[in-house]
Amino acid sequence: MSRRKKIYEGKAKILYEGPEPGTLVQYFKDDATAFNGEKHATLEGKGVLNNRISEHIMLGLQRIGIPTHFIKRLNMREQLIRQCEIIPLEIVVRNVAAGSISKRLGIEEGQALPRPIVEYYFKKDELGDPMISEEHINAFGWAAPHEMDEMVTCALRVNDFLSGLFTGAGIRLIDFKLEFGRVFDGEMQRVILADEISPDSCRLWDMESNEKLDKDRFRRDLGNVTEAYAEVARRLGIMRQNNVVAVANDEGSS
Repeated sequence: MSRRKKIYEGKAKILYEGPEPGTLVQYFKDDATAFNGEKHATLEGKGVLNNRISEHIMLGLQRIGIPTHFIKRLNMREQLIRQCEIIPLEIVVRNVAAGSISKRLGIEEGQALPRPIVEYYFKKDELGDPMISEEHINAFGWAAPHEMDEMVTCALRVNDFLSGLFTGAGIRLIDFKLEFGRVFDGEMQRVILADEISPDSCRLWDMESNEKLDKDRFRRDLGNVTEAYAEVARRLGIMRQNNVVAVANDEGSS
C-alpha cells in the first residue's frame, strides 16, 4: 500500500490509485467513528468484515441489474472499484423508526413505518451531514432532477433486495444509507451506486430478539461490535467462523 498514490482518506476507508485508468483501490480500515468523528476507536477485523459483506451485497445487486462501482475484491481488505464523481448526498431509506427519525418525530424506536421513507442528507462532515429537502438539492445543483429520480428508484430497489436478503438470514432491515457517483460510459453520463453497504451503513436487528447487529453497538456503547458484524457475515453465508482475529490476520494486503 505504501507504494500507491493515496487519492482520499475517509473515516472508514482509504482510496488509492488503481492499476488501470478509471479504477481505484478501496481499502477498508478498522477505524470506527460516530457523531461526526467525535467518538473514535479501532476495532480489529471490522474492515475485513465490511469488505466481505459489502462485496456480497454489491454482487447480489449487480445480478439484478443495479449498476455499482464494484469490480472485484482484491484481498481481505481491498476492492477494485470504478472511479466516479461522488454526488454530495446521502440517500437514507427507513423501514422502521430508529435513530434520528425517532428523536425528530417522537416515534417509538422499533415501530414499523407506514411505508419506506426516503430522506436526503448533504455530505458535509463539518456541518454534521444536515438533512435537506429535494428543493435544496435542485436549488444548489447538487444533483439534476433526472439523477434524483434514478437515485430514489435505485434506493427503493435496493431496499427490496436487502429486505429479502436479510429476512432470509433472520435479520430485520431497519434503515440504511446509500451514496452514488457519476461515471461516463462513452459519451453518456450515468449514476451508479458507490461507497459500501455493510453494518456500518445499515441498521440491522435480529428478527426475534431485536438485538442490534450494526454500528449502533459502537454508537451506544453496547460492546461486541466486530462479533455482531461477524454474525451478520455468518448468517449471510459469507464466513464460516466468528473468529474475527484469525480472519484479520489473513488479510493478504499488498
